[in-house]
Amino acid sequence: MNIDITNRIIQNISIHPNLRLSILIVFYSTYLFILKDLTDMSSIPHNAYREKAQHWFETLRDMICGEYEKIEQEAKDSNAPTLPGHDAPEKPGKLGKFERKAWTHPQKGGGVMSVMRGRVFEKVGVNVSTVEGEFSEEFRKTIPGAEEDPRFFATGISLVSHQCNPFVPAAHFNTRMIITSKGWFGGGGDLTPMFLETPETKEDTLSFHERYKQACDLHDPTYYPKFKKWCDEYFYLPHRKEPRGVGGIFYDWLNTGDVEKDFAFTQDVGRAFHEAYPAIIRKRLHTPWTQEDREKQLVRRGRYVEFNLLYDRGTLFGLKTGGFTEAILMSMPPEAKWP
Repeated sequence: MNIDITNRIIQNISIHPNLRLSILIVFYSTYLFILKDLTDMSSIPHNAYREKAQHWFETLRDMICGEYEKIEQEAKDSNAPTLPGHDAPEKPGKLGKFERKAWTHPQKGGGVMSVMRGRVFEKVGVNVSTVEGEFSEEFRKTIPGAEEDPRFFATGISLVSHQCNPFVPAAHFNTRMIITSKGWFGGGGDLTPMFLETPETKEDTLSFHERYKQACDLHDPTYYPKFKKWCDEYFYLPHRKEPRGVGGIFYDWLNTGDVEKDFAFTQDVGRAFHEAYPAIIRKRLHTPWTQEDREKQLVRRGRYVEFNLLYDRGTLFGLKTGGFTEAILMSMPPEAKWP
């Protein structure tokens, strides 16, 4: 729209000056709205990575699901200990295999929820989603760049794993790319052992953190100490004055000015989790346990529930943006207790 031409046309029309002014205001306002509409999100360099990021998260999902199904088969072949009913031969198509369920976002896009129950995994969910729309007026105040423009685009992967064996730690992982009038990456992963003081837990914690440190150091030596600290502070239950587990890394609003670099780091965070966690599972899945161990596991899981329902940003983001409730609450353990 050419404002100068519009102005000259209106000046040559024989109408009342007040009406002419009103028409010009309408034209100017429309022009500014269109200009804002075209520039706020389209100028964000992350837009060029929409398909790349979505493809990576879906590829990582397939890698993870394939590896976990392989672990299930290994456990079955070696007769690893499990819970009653989790080795039932009458359910060959269910146990040890992921079942996928697609869902549609009420505004635009959607995702796929993948859930498996088996001999090793009491419940593991791996979700991918790519959605866009507008934040509610209430929620946009909490998201960078949303007050200037309420529209958003978000793509990512989220995983939560709860094990049958109390000596195999639970784990959480997610990475994402979000675009408002700004663009950034975020995510991380953390480990939640049921028994915090055992030598095995200390060994698993060391290997888990070491793999994340390697991934961070490839990109910036300040990343690991900074993101580890952020994780320790984030996955903390203030009402109990205790951490949820043994941590990992957590980062958000990552935008160094180099989208390719930030995307590459986010990919390496995913690869690190994909390598570190299966190694821990395989090391511990044959450990025998007692009913007392199981009871302690269920109480410990209660802490997981408390954090996710009270403090977790991902849960809040999903519920506030019209996400699929079943997928959002996939993180909840299948069973937990409070003493």
